[in-house]
Amino acid sequence: MDKAFEPRALEAKWRARWEEDGFYAPAGEGRPHTIVIPPPNVTGTLHMGHAFQHGIMDAITRYRRMRGDDALWLPGTDHAGIATQMVVERRLEAEGRSRHDLGREAFLEAVWDWKAQSGGTITEQIRRMGNSVDWSRERFTMDEQCSRAVTEAFVRLYREDLIYRGTRLVNWDPVLGTAISDLEVESREEEGHMWHFRYPLADGSGHLTVATTRPETMLGDTAVAVHPDDERYRHLIGRQVMLPLCDRPIPIIADDYVDADFGTGCVKITPAHDFNDYAVGQRHDLPQINIMTPDGRISDAAPAAYAGLDRFAARSRVVADMEALGLLERTEKHKLMVPHGDRTDAVVEPYLTEQWFVRARPLAERALAAVEDGRMRFVPGNWINTYRHWLENIEDWCISRQIWWGHRVPAWYTGDGRVLVGRDEAEARAEAGIGADVALRRDDDVFDTWFSSALWPFSTLGWPEDTEDLRRHYPGDVLVTGFDIIFFWVARMAMMGLHFLDDVPFRDVYITGLVRDSDGAKMSKSKGNVIDPLDIVEGISADDLVAKRTAGLMQPQKAKAIEKTTRKAYPEGLHETGVDALRFTFCALASTGRDIRFDPKRAEGYRNFCNKIWNAARFVLMHCEHEGLPDPGQALTLSAADHWIVSRLQRVEAEVEQHFADYRFDLIAQTLYHFIWHEYCDWYVELAKPALGGRDLAAQRGTRRTLLLVLEAILRLLHPVMPFITEEIWQRVGPLAGKAGDSIMRQPYPRAEPGKIDESAEADIAWLQGFIVGIRNIRGEMNLSPSTVLPVYLRDAGEVDVERVRRMQQLICTLARTEAPLFLEPSENAPQAATALLGDMKILVPMKGLIDTDAELARLDKRIAKAEQELAGLDKRLANPEFAKAPEHVVEGARTRSQQLRDDLAALREQRERVAAIA
Repeated sequence: MDKAFEPRALEAKWRARWEEDGFYAPAGEGRPHTIVIPPPNVTGTLHMGHAFQHGIMDAITRYRRMRGDDALWLPGTDHAGIATQMVVERRLEAEGRSRHDLGREAFLEAVWDWKAQSGGTITEQIRRMGNSVDWSRERFTMDEQCSRAVTEAFVRLYREDLIYRGTRLVNWDPVLGTAISDLEVESREEEGHMWHFRYPLADGSGHLTVATTRPETMLGDTAVAVHPDDERYRHLIGRQVMLPLCDRPIPIIADDYVDADFGTGCVKITPAHDFNDYAVGQRHDLPQINIMTPDGRISDAAPAAYAGLDRFAARSRVVADMEALGLLERTEKHKLMVPHGDRTDAVVEPYLTEQWFVRARPLAERALAAVEDGRMRFVPGNWINTYRHWLENIEDWCISRQIWWGHRVPAWYTGDGRVLVGRDEAEARAEAGIGADVALRRDDDVFDTWFSSALWPFSTLGWPEDTEDLRRHYPGDVLVTGFDIIFFWVARMAMMGLHFLDDVPFRDVYITGLVRDSDGAKMSKSKGNVIDPLDIVEGISADDLVAKRTAGLMQPQKAKAIEKTTRKAYPEGLHETGVDALRFTFCALASTGRDIRFDPKRAEGYRNFCNKIWNAARFVLMHCEHEGLPDPGQALTLSAADHWIVSRLQRVEAEVEQHFADYRFDLIAQTLYHFIWHEYCDWYVELAKPALGGRDLAAQRGTRRTLLLVLEAILRLLHPVMPFITEEIWQRVGPLAGKAGDSIMRQPYPRAEPGKIDESAEADIAWLQGFIVGIRNIRGEMNLSPSTVLPVYLRDAGEVDVERVRRMQQLICTLARTEAPLFLEPSENAPQAATALLGDMKILVPMKGLIDTDAELARLDKRIAKAEQELAGLDKRLANPEFAKAPEHVVEGARTRSQQLRDDLAALREQRERVAAIA
């Protein structure tokens, strides 16, 4: 093995070999275990959320594969309708063209060309992370198979009266000119105004005052609502007001929606431009007047004075005209939540338009029942409440979009507006009995991306055909996803899977938290705190990191601020960690139900863990490469340390198996880290050295055997989380440990053998560790050199202590660097000594002659004075009322440091007393 662990070369080697040898594909034997990847957008690049979730999915897949399951992790990408269309449109704009210049067919060809050239970026990045997906089954939501499934689903649902075309209110992006989903709407608080307008009563007897943050929508008002129990207005219910600027009478209605205690208690109702007003309008059968065009201008349905104006220009004109009429009562500053399209940042309008809708409630009832009866469970379990709440309050689902890139709706129209639906035009004609001589117009709309994604768990396996893959791998076993798409994707997959295949799409839904920066802030390009996972894997200089974070920013001040914070946080850039260290970091941070605060330094720490494993393997190979396992019949002796590490291995294997079952990846990492670093590397390897260097050949063989077998098991335990380093080392260690095979991923995952648990050996080594740690603590406290051989006296030793000292004396003397321990009789006086406790037994190290007491007292006095001075300064700052106004993390940091200094001072003063007593 190379002296140093260098991840990049070995990652490239094993990545290529695993794929070339087809190790990722299921073998067709054993119990099927299936994960279908949440398809990332074809326009996208790998971000921290992807890397985190993919690391979890790969750990599960590799674990199940090693457990003997027929594991399939199926990859694919989403065509990302709006996002992809925007990318290609921007490329055309740079050439001075638009999609309308090309026409629909030529534009779609341009999109496919772009997809072929650039659309595979994220799949290559997934490969780079070593994810063991079966690339031979890779799917794309617009490939032939998935497209056939989308058409089939639509036709069946339409014929079952579960899809209809209707006019309803939707989220509308006036820049894109299409309906968008709630997930594509970002609402943020902004400073605005509340305008209070007077609406005159139609009989001239007075007026009502209404308030609005969108004055332009009054042009489409069809009622004013009051609460039915509001005494102030009960006598006016059923009468009319004259809508200003429109000279149109509208009724005064009563509805519980109105909050009588808010504002004036009168609410203007605009059913075509507000979701709440739409519901009120439905209850009272109010007209719906759409006063806006698809591009956000005022339509001809409004008075001529406003028609054609941009919506915000119309807002200003309406306010000015109302003021001129004396009908503007007052204007107030008002903070409000404003919806913006996540792609265009345009203000989203509630917009009345004809769309295709899924009747969601009948489908939702079965999806809700599936979690109530346990067929599908959430991990953590509390997320079932989010899922349940949405399904119980579900609205019909708008599935059509007014763009060109996507699955086109398989519907055609006759000249008189009759709708025909079929898998193709010929079937649509035949179904309706319409001949080829009748001209038809194809529907221009495409499906919402979430519609095709809802079919993903079974469209990827060949549905609607009855394929072997579908029979074997549906339903899947687990979905790993974020809480933010429980509504939009998880629930809809459940709805579609149950409807079309009469079963849930997956048994478990493991919900992860968001990956945030080290301060807990959400990562975003605008904040300049985004971390590319591959930059952690490969390393990046501070200059390149700054350039990456400020690329494309138009505001120089913002770029400057981002550069400043980046250079402060990462003055040396990001150090190379390799894939394994990053994956282990994600695993260690994956506490259920919590967002992840990601600090690259944590990954650097786990790079040290890789180094530790590498160096331990080199030590084992140095001693075992030419010997290997003892031949049958050769004498061997197993020490207490050998029995101990094998016993501990059984417990660790059992714990890890349980943690995988519970999706507790943080506990998997914690368990393996502690066992490998602290027990195997720090203790067992050190305990093995005396036997390896001794003359007892049987003890040597026993130790070599244990070193090899336990290391080989460690590599298999660790492989699902750290695939590369474990494969590289296993190729050398496996054959020596008697394991044959072409890859560690095809080896069985370790399983505990309770018969190998040795509680006596565990108690012995725990006692030995306590003894050695006690001596080492005394060395540290008294500033004694590690090379100094210390005299040791033991007081109050019990029979078990005496027996263990005699049996393990060589290990004590070697590892603790002591003389042979001497037992003190109860009547004997002990010399002045530093003391450690091990149960009831006192471990005494006489100090006389070991230290220069004067020099040690001077050193301690200097440290005490320095700590006292720093503490006094900190306490003064903390007592200052002005300092309390500092940022919370600054104040908290000062408090933490103050307490640490107090603890340090207590320890230093205690140590000084001991040294002074010796002097």
